[in-house]
Amino acid sequence: MRVATFLACFAGAAVGCLDGRDATIPASGTPYWFPQPVDHFGSNNATWQQQYFVNATFYKPGGPIYVHTPGEQSLTTRFVDGTHPTDLAQTTNALVVAIEHRFFGKSNPISDLSGSSLQYLTIENALEDFASFVRSAKSHPSDVFRTAVSKNAKVVFFGGSYSGNVAAWMRAKYPRLIQGAWASSAMLYGRLDYYQFDQSFGQHLQALGCAEKFSQAIEAVDDVLVSGSAADVVALQAKLGVPQLTPQDTAGLLSGLSTLYSMAPVTTAKDFVYDNVCSFFNNSSLAPIDAYARAIKAVISSDGMTEQSLRQMGDTSYGLDNYAIDQPGRSWYYMGCTWFGNWQTAPPSSSRLSRYRSQLVNLSYFEPNCQRKFGSNVAIPVDVSAYNAKWFNTLRGVSNIYYTSGSLDIWRDATVATSTGNLLPSSPSSPVFTIDGATHSQDLGEKQVNELASVTKARTIGDALVVKWIK
Repeated sequence: MRVATFLACFAGAAVGCLDGRDATIPASGTPYWFPQPVDHFGSNNATWQQQYFVNATFYKPGGPIYVHTPGEQSLTTRFVDGTHPTDLAQTTNALVVAIEHRFFGKSNPISDLSGSSLQYLTIENALEDFASFVRSAKSHPSDVFRTAVSKNAKVVFFGGSYSGNVAAWMRAKYPRLIQGAWASSAMLYGRLDYYQFDQSFGQHLQALGCAEKFSQAIEAVDDVLVSGSAADVVALQAKLGVPQLTPQDTAGLLSGLSTLYSMAPVTTAKDFVYDNVCSFFNNSSLAPIDAYARAIKAVISSDGMTEQSLRQMGDTSYGLDNYAIDQPGRSWYYMGCTWFGNWQTAPPSSSRLSRYRSQLVNLSYFEPNCQRKFGSNVAIPVDVSAYNAKWFNTLRGVSNIYYTSGSLDIWRDATVATSTGNLLPSSPSSPVFTIDGATHSQDLGEKQVNELASVTKARTIGDALVVKWIK
């Protein structure tokens, strides 16, 4: 299976990839549309249509409604028939609905992704979209779901990764609408330089025995990209099988390729980071840079990448003026520029931390594109302190939120359950649970063959909480 397809299947973003799921679970393949205003809090009252899917197969009168959103991904029926909320719906008589986020997929308030259009991509607008939907679902369920559903059914919001943010915020901002939230790997805490991304990746490599050699390979790459001649840079690019880009863009491309498997689920039988990264370094007499070259080429080959797709992935000048809709990466970049930062940078040299990406991947790699893509009205750097003061602090003292994070999750230090301790206290009503040995949002993904006992435990805890919330 191609890498991109595999990761999409894991995250719940593709149809037709079973990967151990019960293939008998049915789903509605009919897209529905809910009208929303462009701006809930301003003068633009034009309306647009928000896409959603419904799975009412397991619903019984009096049962709850489970709301899911793909967040920064396009919506597919996978979100109502292939993730853990659907499994839980079978035992709790629930209806499952998945709602697309504004400015992703087919749910676009305005028909382009220019900076002037994306001004309506705000946290407030996104949350009010979901709240408006839930209000209508509670008061006129037959109109929304096209089937008989009890009025004022209890609602639980589920989300993994950024959609975990949405789930937690919905419970905090609309506690009368949302009875509880399951926030898996929710990247709730903003950091400007999110160098902890690679430190978590390094912990995974260390557990697999190749962290030191991988870091040595990065040092060898930087010897050339930072200090080498133009001819040396071209020779390195040829050795690694990547196109001729600027040294900084080459560094960024390599960072993306080498961490491509970092969010893939770990089971007792398989670890994709070992198979696709560490296997090239361990039990080998190759120099670190040669092992790194083999790993990079293997990723490129397995995903069927071409020179054009590699340029598209690595060239920071690519598509600056492409405002077409359904570009998840562009909408997501805007959110980083204007909301929470979390730029995945190399650690500062003063930190003496091991590096797992080039030192050229710093704020100067990310921030200039904010204005190049979206215009001079976008302020740089993004004010992450203001973001945290408003959106992280709103979660303090809120009940009925279940926070989970994998111990090997590359986004762990942006979640509540960081590697150095919990940013919010764990309590009986809002527990914080670290899933030992797991990566990103494994507890809400598809059930895996040979699943980790810790993932099963996380699901058991969460299921019991949901049952308590919906009583």
